[in-house]
Amino acid sequence: QVQPVESGGGLAQAGDSLRLACSAPRRSFRNSVMGWFRQAPGKEREFVASISWTNDTTYYADSVKGRFTISRDNAKNTMYLQMNILKTEDTAVYYCNMAGAHISGRYRPSQHWGQGTQVTVSS
Repeated sequence: QVQPVESGGGLAQAGDSLRLACSAPRRSFRNSVMGWFRQAPGKEREFVASISWTNDTTYYADSVKGRFTISRDNAKNTMYLQMNILKTEDTAVYYCNMAGAHISGRYRPSQHWGQGTQVTVSS
């Protein structure tokens, strides 16, 4: 089973920025709708953002709208999550999901998850 690989997590202070990346083999990345999720301690995994293969459709959770930007570079087989104006409540393990689907304005994840990358935001 192909798994995407996340990178770019780390420590940040509130108000700072971080950029996450998610890479996958070309065969898996191509034509794949992809998304970011996160899971904070003691909470369920939640949707953050998603993007179509052609970059023309993106969705965001209300909690990150205006602060986070999802993008992808198909030539590099990499998806990004630019996180600005970080808040302590953004602290979580962030997961990449690939080969999902956009259905009725929502992202439906597949079973292809990365291992996750930790983002910790301090006040």
